[in-house]
Amino acid sequence: MNDVAGLAPGHWQWNGWLTPKGRLLALFALLKLDEQTLWLLLPDADPVALAAQLQRYVFRSKVAFAVRDDLCVAGAFAAPVRASQSGIDGGAEHGLELDFGGEGGPRTLRIDTHVANADDADFATRWTAFDLEHGLPRLGDTQAGQWTPQQLSLDRLQAYSVKKGCYPGQEIVARTHFLGQAKRGLALLDADGPLLVGSEVGDGERALGTIVSSVGGLALAVLPLERNPAATLAVAGVAVRERALRDGLARA
Repeated sequence: MNDVAGLAPGHWQWNGWLTPKGRLLALFALLKLDEQTLWLLLPDADPVALAAQLQRYVFRSKVAFAVRDDLCVAGAFAAPVRASQSGIDGGAEHGLELDFGGEGGPRTLRIDTHVANADDADFATRWTAFDLEHGLPRLGDTQAGQWTPQQLSLDRLQAYSVKKGCYPGQEIVARTHFLGQAKRGLALLDADGPLLVGSEVGDGERALGTIVSSVGGLALAVLPLERNPAATLAVAGVAVRERALRDGLARA
């Protein structure tokens, strides 16, 4: 759903794969290593299933899809040594380094045949929380295929294009953009207790939206863009607080 042709080799972007109705099935980082080689880094979606879906659109082109189960991915809450913003640093000899940082601080992602990742729940929770704070939804099975890019505010990440050629769901995305019909977007919520994906968010009088991604008491919800800012939001009868989304995670 993004402009791969306009991405320079040696850079990466946020990208995604939609249903014909314009609902997001998978959100991923797309790495353009050179004009002939693209890697899709999938934080949540099944790579085998996505490869099979993409294969359906290969006709006479010389394109091959392969799941790279020989590679490892590791993250660190530290500044990259060489990579910056969308620039990819590295090569076959010492792996790849990506800048995954934002307004909330530095992060580095490394892709190599041998990398050590922090094997503890606290690290995974902190990494996911950073994603949510910067408006990067983590979509599990129940939420994949439910939301348009606009409803997930993916313009903040520069993750889709309304100017490139056709792709599944492009007509819906472009029509919503040019007719100004996006009425919902992401909101960052937190609470003193766990917030569960799929729970309704209300204002005491009516249901306003749904939690689409969460970790502990932190969540991203799809809510109306126009709503009473003074209203007290609640999930399952428990008051939640709305926080401002952080910037700096967009890549192009």
